[in-house]
Amino acid sequence: MTASLPHQPVLYQEVIHALMPRSPGKYVDATVGAGGHAWGILEASSPEGRLLGLDRDPQALALASQRLSVFSGRFILIRAAYDTLQEQLHTIGWEHVNGILFDLGVSSMQLDQPERGFSFLHDGPLDMRFDPSDPLTASDLVNNLSEVELADVIWHYGEERHARRIAHAIVQNRPISSTRELAEVIRRAVGRYSHDLHPATRTFQALRIAVNRELERLEAALPQAVTALAPGGRLAVIAFHSLEDRLVKQFFRRESTQCLCPPQQPQCTCGHQATLREITRHPIRPRPEEIQANPRARSARLRVAEKLPPGMSIA
Repeated sequence: MTASLPHQPVLYQEVIHALMPRSPGKYVDATVGAGGHAWGILEASSPEGRLLGLDRDPQALALASQRLSVFSGRFILIRAAYDTLQEQLHTIGWEHVNGILFDLGVSSMQLDQPERGFSFLHDGPLDMRFDPSDPLTASDLVNNLSEVELADVIWHYGEERHARRIAHAIVQNRPISSTRELAEVIRRAVGRYSHDLHPATRTFQALRIAVNRELERLEAALPQAVTALAPGGRLAVIAFHSLEDRLVKQFFRRESTQCLCPPQQPQCTCGHQATLREITRHPIRPRPEEIQANPRARSARLRVAEKLPPGMSIA
């Protein structure tokens, strides 16, 4: 790592090892952020490797453009969501690529900006939008959903066992205008957890996922990524919570299975063909020294799969 990259992104070395960037390959960082992983991909694929970086956050794209300027002429940055992957590749004339990375969730940069409203550790507006031009904010959900709808969001996207109690407390205290105000309402509703997790953590996660439609976008993007990969190309996904990781795991397992018919069925009728080979049967986790240096990395899980040549089956 060089001085050009002062903040090391999560699982940096593991991602570069997984994608195996080389010249003159083409790569996609579908969540380019400030350009940390993209920097490593471009460095490893020198001198002719190219990269397409997507992100919905204009601030992140501005930082990525500055950080990657040393690779001028070898990268393209587009403000777009990753579920438009195929559309963006078509726009720039790339038919197939050799590697794709998804680094899911919210970035440290976004968490540390109070005005973005992602964190209860800072007092800010209830925003939570990756793309500031999107119409829906966390405030809209908190202050306009019915109690039942709010409980469903908190339970489904946050896996919060106190979802109903929290939703009731929110409705009783509306209108709520700030992150600290919402966190305090939740704290009073459920008290302190017996473990280290702040009682508002899962609710904030749920609201962020709902505002940005993260799971729906991921579900739409993964098949596009497989289509975009050249045979032998690799797909790497970093997830930070169980909902994302479960979705990726199930997709990789399904796409690495030759037949999806019930085991008791004597003959295959589904016609499903495996498109992927799982490189990591179990997710790669950050090393203890990385977690010590960056505690936010502790929940990161990296899964990697490789695109199979057409017609190739898995034994």
